[in-house]
Amino acid sequence: MLSVSPPPSLPLLHHHNRSLIHHGNHRLLFTVRSSSSSSIQEAVEEKTSNEKNLLSSELYSTTPFPSIKAAKRVILVRHGQSTWNEEGRIQGSSDFSVLTKKGEAQAETSRQMLIDDSFDVCFSSPLIRSKRTAEIIWGSRKVNMITDSDLREIDLYSFQGLLKHEGKEKFGAAFRQWQVDASNFNIDGHFPVRELWGRARNCWNKILAHESRSVLVVAHNAVNQALVATAIGLGTEYFRILLQSNCGVSVLDFAPRVDGGDGSPYICLNRLNQTPNSPVAAGSSAGRKTSKRIILVSHGTTQGGTEATFSNSGNQPMSMLGIIQSQKTSELLLDLNVSTIVSSPKNASVEMATTISRVQEAADCLGADCVPRCVEMKQIQELDVRDILQLSNKDATEVPPLQPGFLNRFEDEALSALWEQSGKAWQSLLNELSDESKSEKIVVAVGDPAIHIALMGHCLNLTEDWMGLFHLDAGSISVLDFPDGPTGRGTIRCINYTAHLGRWSIPITRSTIDDEEF
Repeated sequence: MLSVSPPPSLPLLHHHNRSLIHHGNHRLLFTVRSSSSSSIQEAVEEKTSNEKNLLSSELYSTTPFPSIKAAKRVILVRHGQSTWNEEGRIQGSSDFSVLTKKGEAQAETSRQMLIDDSFDVCFSSPLIRSKRTAEIIWGSRKVNMITDSDLREIDLYSFQGLLKHEGKEKFGAAFRQWQVDASNFNIDGHFPVRELWGRARNCWNKILAHESRSVLVVAHNAVNQALVATAIGLGTEYFRILLQSNCGVSVLDFAPRVDGGDGSPYICLNRLNQTPNSPVAAGSSAGRKTSKRIILVSHGTTQGGTEATFSNSGNQPMSMLGIIQSQKTSELLLDLNVSTIVSSPKNASVEMATTISRVQEAADCLGADCVPRCVEMKQIQELDVRDILQLSNKDATEVPPLQPGFLNRFEDEALSALWEQSGKAWQSLLNELSDESKSEKIVVAVGDPAIHIALMGHCLNLTEDWMGLFHLDAGSISVLDFPDGPTGRGTIRCINYTAHLGRWSIPITRSTIDDEEF
């Protein structure tokens, strides 16, 4: 069963100082790319040819999302492997490929992962490979699916149908630009990624306007990337940064404004790319091999359970549930040869790091390796942020720390201190990754979910204002790949992955009958 934490709760709604990025009238340090497809086209037509060739790295917020009256959860699923995926052929929005046997099996696994979950409606791309995936996952549910052409895959025009080596041979520089500068990629007079971002924004208008509280969306790799990015306010320069694997699941929570007005909802990315298969298995990041990786492991549940708050959690050791979570996480990471484990000095983090290390060093005895592994363990003070967050106001510190958007309850001073300290921790992790004596380097960082949220922000080159848009659960892992090495740009393989915890997590959705709140 796919598991996530409960949908949006009070911490998303009650912070009085900080502005979330969507899409109010507050002064922000950034703006959000959120125009509809029609408005983007009009804007492009007004620009000069020189302006068309420049990607603005600024994100802007000219058109707000539709307001909502009740909490809404949206679950995005990419289709299973298709015949053209298998062949390495460029699909785009063409509709000639179908699911392979592996793709059908992936869709069935996703159906089993979601079988106990309650959905009110399913939106699907009209393309065969996506629609078939949606049919398998939707199963015997009585409600009809809604197909939406805006959910089709990215339009790649003359590239569509070509094998990748054919694209390189036929289009040369244009194909190279598609690989390294996709946001400015131009073909047949179109900017496909920019068009896609506009379409994704248009999809959100329709999804959020629908009278439903739990929504399943089944679509494609690029369009799902665009849906995630536009929801949390990231521009086209983030294409291929937030990965979407075949049948990978991403979860977004939307909560109505606390004042009950018509403004844009508050948004939290609860999960990114939870896959039927292991997220740490050998593979590529956005089609590129990677040998440098940071895995963020949130320590297990501490004594006091899920109701513990920042003010009473202190330096608690893990509970029995936390111990089980640490064992499950160690087993998942056994597929990797971990080089270094870095942890916060707090008890729960040290306990989890020690468990991971012991399992790694027993890899030969467990049949996972033919020789013993040697793991370096370190503790760094910069990963300990509990004292910083406990300096915030009482209302914030009394919030259970694993509710979606909990960081929005903290005052600016505490969050600025968290962000500054996490920057030092991030540099320490990059230094660990920079060891040139090893061609492959995997660093595991164990700490509190709050510090890991900040670290992901640094990986994405964001600012502290974005931290409230992400969520992590106890025992979760998030995987950051560096295909160009630690000095290059990181890609996010997954965020808040918890499938390995099995029964020790909670369902992704729940029945909303007779429930005033999720």
